[in-house]
Amino acid sequence: MKKARIALLAAQVLAAAACLAGVGLVAGSAAAQEMSFSLDETEGSGDTMTDSGDTPDSVGADSGDVIGDLAGTGPAADTTATRDTPEHVDEAREEIYAVQQIYALRLNRVEISPSYSATLNDPFISHNAIGLGLNYWFTNVLAVGANFIWYQGLENDSDINFQVRRSTRLAVPVNQYQLGAHLAFTYVPIYGKFAMFNEFIFQYDLYVLGGVGIMRTRPLPVVDPEVRSFDFDIRVAFNVGIGLRVFVTRWLAIFAEIRDYMYLEQLESLDVGLGPARLDNTTWSQSSPAFVNNVTVHLGLTFFLPFDFEYRLPR
Repeated sequence: MKKARIALLAAQVLAAAACLAGVGLVAGSAAAQEMSFSLDETEGSGDTMTDSGDTPDSVGADSGDVIGDLAGTGPAADTTATRDTPEHVDEAREEIYAVQQIYALRLNRVEISPSYSATLNDPFISHNAIGLGLNYWFTNVLAVGANFIWYQGLENDSDINFQVRRSTRLAVPVNQYQLGAHLAFTYVPIYGKFAMFNEFIFQYDLYVLGGVGIMRTRPLPVVDPEVRSFDFDIRVAFNVGIGLRVFVTRWLAIFAEIRDYMYLEQLESLDVGLGPARLDNTTWSQSSPAFVNNVTVHLGLTFFLPFDFEYRLPR
């Protein structure tokens, strides 16, 4: 009985294996039929058809060079670039000059310059003054002009000179100014521009000047002030200087100058006579004049007239 059951079970297993083998052969045959190619298809296998039915030409146009398409250098990229590029490109032209025109012309203009000045090199007396300058520019870099300076009433004796006289009974001869009037030529060798605070741009010029004029001066009595007194007298004075002018507008500028006024001064004598000789005014002054140079700094404004101008110079 057991042998019969075993034989029946073995028969069932063999039948199942045979069924599975038949199914496998049918599937393999179907796959072989789907993957079969004709002779024409095998000869043109280089142009592979796609599942979506695209022709070989369309495949080559879209993905013939994958790396080139991704890098933007393939045929598709060239076609796009050609299509986006306009046929005619208008060139932008702008006239740019390497050397720009001067910010403010001085040619044929009148310059009026009020200023305030003070002495730099005299420790015993300060020659403060107010001044007014007038220049005419007959070229763009050359001018001829005059300046007038008023000193009287603005000067003051320094504390050093007063303390020395009081403590040592010694005095240093000093002179007093009343006014000055000078002619001078001005030349501008350098002009340009500079930036300030990395935001503002200012135009400037650097100039030199020199000339001759007169000064009305007198010795200031400090040795024997109880008896001696001096009158103002005219001295011939030469002046040289250098200045810097910074333009705020085309007709307004701020300037600073350093000038040296040089002349011969008759200073007070250090010797005091006795008796009647003390009252003799011929003994109040030194026997020979002394060379005096008064170095001053001038600060002021410059107004150019007329306010506007027309360019007639080539670039």
